[in-house]
Amino acid sequence: MPKAGELVAAQLRRQIITGELSEGDPLMPETELMERFGVSRPTLREGFRILESEQMIQVRRGARGGARVLLPDVGTAARYAGTLLQYRRTTLADVHEARVLLESSVLAVVARKRTAAQLRALEEKYAEGEALLDDAPGFGQYEIEFHRLLVQSAGNQTMSVLLSIVSAIIARHIEKFAREHRGDAAAESTTVAAHRAHGKLIRLIRERDVDNAVTFWRRYLSRVKEFMIENPDESVLDVLS
Repeated sequence: MPKAGELVAAQLRRQIITGELSEGDPLMPETELMERFGVSRPTLREGFRILESEQMIQVRRGARGGARVLLPDVGTAARYAGTLLQYRRTTLADVHEARVLLESSVLAVVARKRTAAQLRALEEKYAEGEALLDDAPGFGQYEIEFHRLLVQSAGNQTMSVLLSIVSAIIARHIEKFAREHRGDAAAESTTVAAHRAHGKLIRLIRERDVDNAVTFWRRYLSRVKEFMIENPDESVLDVLS
């Protein structure tokens, strides 16, 4: 049987998820919530602690304190997933391989069903990257956004969330790789190669060339993985700790 604090957390969580409570909204004063749920103050605060750990509310102590709603985001899920992957001593190569498999499967849907608006959004994002070829940090952020937009174009929320979690870990790896290879001409030249690959992919999507788009993107992501994985034993722990 769930504890009373867990039941309180479940009811408040449902209000947040369904939109009954919006981001930034204050929760009722503790006395009102205690009366509403028929629980004691310690039980109510146990429910608060559960939601705080999930980063769904923020509680401020003191006379002017109280609980306010936070919206769940992919960053929260990525932190939990990262902790689990660290515990399992998962390698970065494993995470990159997951991106190859997931993103390639998503791309088949994008190339087959893309709309004119989705294609235009990808082309506009590609144009933003053109201006960032000499800005390694800026281009790194652009690339993350390009991959996110690509996945979102498939219209599958579950795949989008899963890939966002994987991408959050890979983004940390990219940051670490960039720091360690600052000034390395070979590493910095990859921005041009990446941008060129994005351009070719957009062309294949525009032509609805599903098979070639999937094959090309799988090979490209595999090359990225091989380039960035210098030590096959390097783990998620090395970039998230």
